[in-house]
Amino acid sequence: MSRMKELQKNLFGGTTSNARQFGMIFTLIAVILYFQIRTDGIILTSGNLIALTQQYAYISVLSVGMLMVIVAGHIDLSVGSVAAFTGIVVAKAMAEHDLPWPAGILLGLLVGAAIGAWQGFFVAYVGIPAFIVTLAGMLLFRGGNQYIGNADTVPVPPGFRTIGAGYLPEVGPDTGYNNLTLLLGLLACVAVVWRELRARQVRKKMEGARPTPLWISVIRMAVMIGVIIFATLRFAGGRVGTSFPVSGIILAVLVLAYSFYTRNTSGGRHIYAVGGNSRAAELSGVQLRRVNFLVMMNMGVLAALAGMIFVARSTASGPQDGLNWELDAIAAVFIGGAAVAGGLGTIGGAIVGGLVMAVLTNGLQLTGTGTDMVQIIKGLFLLGAVALDVYNKKQGRFSIIGSLMRQFRPGPSASPEKPASADREKARI
Repeated sequence: MSRMKELQKNLFGGTTSNARQFGMIFTLIAVILYFQIRTDGIILTSGNLIALTQQYAYISVLSVGMLMVIVAGHIDLSVGSVAAFTGIVVAKAMAEHDLPWPAGILLGLLVGAAIGAWQGFFVAYVGIPAFIVTLAGMLLFRGGNQYIGNADTVPVPPGFRTIGAGYLPEVGPDTGYNNLTLLLGLLACVAVVWRELRARQVRKKMEGARPTPLWISVIRMAVMIGVIIFATLRFAGGRVGTSFPVSGIILAVLVLAYSFYTRNTSGGRHIYAVGGNSRAAELSGVQLRRVNFLVMMNMGVLAALAGMIFVARSTASGPQDGLNWELDAIAAVFIGGAAVAGGLGTIGGAIVGGLVMAVLTNGLQLTGTGTDMVQIIKGLFLLGAVALDVYNKKQGRFSIIGSLMRQFRPGPSASPEKPASADREKARI
């Protein structure tokens, strides 16, 4: 038994809790395998993977911002309406005022920032709960979308559609695959190897730390590289004219940037400190109002970006855009391990939670399940997954959410610059 535990620690990380955080990834793999069998292999085809990435990229973008809002101890119910409002403003500006599409993207981000600042002001400086502020925002900006658009659809120019429906272009010699996608996969493989080697070097320098056996590192790298190669060939070998979607590139950049920010900067650690215990964080020198304001403002920017990605893919902005997006984003964050009370969660967990819901929805649709049953099953899956995990945590058993949260639990040696997670191994993406 001890050798098995030691193997588990080495394979998934330095501690048993690090090994348990892979539970949600195992859940994702199980869902994929189930629907791969049920759909006779359709789930993992090139066309479906590309479509899946494009269809749910905007929800994942929302999940990144929502994770930070929930970690800070708030909730944002307005993101769908903000996305729809931004979409119609940008579409109208380009269609009726001949605004160039790059300037349209900038306009959309500015609109999102202004909305986020507006809501952040009431939350941070007036003291109104975010639930109430964003509920009002949901009604306000949904009505604004329909008022400005006159309940009509407004088309967007072809150049703007690239951010939602575009692909990496074809360059270089004809290899039968998209060369830029192959290059992207190669860079991802190099990053995996570099990260593993760097982790080994850090562990060797740690006083009293036993280095991970080389064969364990080789297995970890082989598994990750195998997954990357499989996905790369699928995305690069689709029908002519398709490759890895531009929306997927945007999402990947956001995940890397926000993961770095939340794990390696004082600003990111302050968000966790505020969500864990706002009073203690304020007494420790954290600027509580500033953190809350910036979190809400950031959510506005990402909601605007998500709305523009969706409009670009749909080729037009309409009055029904953004409906229930906030529910999908919140579900992804909670399935990925965030705590309702705040202070706990990871960007990577939110993305994995979003992938679980996306694959579940996609698989149910491919098997011919009706829209009504899809919603019922998604709701039951969310409730069941969280309830089972909370039960296991109370019983002292394996808990996916508990293990994902544990690395951010406040410790006695927390400081304002390194509040909760700094004394433990940093969360992985």
